[in-house]
Amino acid sequence: MTARGVVIAAPASGSGKTTVATGLIAALRRRGTVVAPFKVGPDYIDPGYHTLAAGRPGRNLDPVLVGAERVAPLARHGAAGADVAVVEGVMGLFDGRVADGYGSTAQVAGLLGAPVVLVVDCRGQSRSLAALLHGFRSFDSGLDPAPRLAGVILNRVGSERHAGVLRAAAAEAGLPVLGALPRCAELAVPSRHLGLVTAVEHGSAATAAVDAMAELVAAHVDLDAVVRLAEPLPAGPAWSAADAARARKSSPEQRYPRTVVAVAGGAAFTFGYAEHVELLAAAGAEVAVVDPLRDETLPEGTAGLVLPGGFPEEHVAALGANAPLRAAIRELAGRGAPIHGECGGLLYLCADLDGEPMCGVLAASAAMTGRLTLGYRDAVALSESAPFPAGSRVAGHEFHHAAVTPRAGGAPAWAWRGGEPEGFVAGGVHASFLHTHPAGAPDAVARFVARAAGNAWSSA
Repeated sequence: MTARGVVIAAPASGSGKTTVATGLIAALRRRGTVVAPFKVGPDYIDPGYHTLAAGRPGRNLDPVLVGAERVAPLARHGAAGADVAVVEGVMGLFDGRVADGYGSTAQVAGLLGAPVVLVVDCRGQSRSLAALLHGFRSFDSGLDPAPRLAGVILNRVGSERHAGVLRAAAAEAGLPVLGALPRCAELAVPSRHLGLVTAVEHGSAATAAVDAMAELVAAHVDLDAVVRLAEPLPAGPAWSAADAARARKSSPEQRYPRTVVAVAGGAAFTFGYAEHVELLAAAGAEVAVVDPLRDETLPEGTAGLVLPGGFPEEHVAALGANAPLRAAIRELAGRGAPIHGECGGLLYLCADLDGEPMCGVLAASAAMTGRLTLGYRDAVALSESAPFPAGSRVAGHEFHHAAVTPRAGGAPAWAWRGGEPEGFVAGGVHASFLHTHPAGAPDAVARFVARAAGNAWSSA
């Protein structure tokens, strides 16, 4: 059976999309509905809360990073076996990478044929809501297919009287009100410089926050009405990790050794896409998780290492204190094994971070600056590396408050318009601030695993 989808959007950031989407996912799950959670854009943090709420991986749908043609197949893949797909938008409904709305929630809603439910922060307004909703309904975005606004959820409503005025205003705009949430400051989730604290770091408090969101939404939103609005996802094949990675199964007579690729996890390294592990496995890797905050050794037989992004700066003392694992990573790099570090992974590979010793794989020093670097990048690989051939082009994303000195090594990883060369390629190491979505560059994963297999063979 094909899952049906609905998009939770807003006029602007800070309207309450995450509270509504996460609460909706959890409330539906409590009723026995199998929900597939998605987030528009490159965000890593909201999907962590979606995962807690749904009990299955939160996934990203980002036309910029994976291409518009992959959005629906990725949605079908992530929604396999689900009844409903709940897609949380990014920023305002029509906000994307550039003025034409590419990468916006509106574009993703159109690509999925999913109706949009608009979450509106109603503080300080009453009948003006009618004008806002009329504008969003009638706006010609130029997108094809165009999104369809199907309902509204009122958020941060001050009183029953306020709710009545707002419902009348929505009726003037011809949109049904699916719920009215009162102001609940106690649902605020702690935040830091990149947004919410990750669900892994927030621990039991994250579970409690998800439970509170579920109770709020269940009490004040018509869940049946939201589900009735949902439309079937577009027909067609689902994205396949095996096809994307072009996995080549070894014949028994080849007798290659097991190819173990360790992927850093735990509270310090939480920024990863579910499809990355799926692609690694499809390309022939045996994926093993290593937590640099707890594990003092790499998994047995490690032939390659992926260090995703996260918040290593929040755990810098504990990372620095784990000298055995840092030494093991240096030894792995010294053997020429492929190591791929993105953003937080780059910081961990440096000699130090804010004065605390890190792995020392790269002759570079990292520091937090308090200055935000943010945006999509159309990048070209300047140097041949384990995952990327020189000259290959990818769409990536930067999101950090850190600086590395020097900015690039003798063999830089990337360049993009308006920026100096960035990142490091040294032996089997590829490290930079750039985040990429593996579904948008699956050949890079297959190359990485092939390099790891060669390292396993030479070490066997």
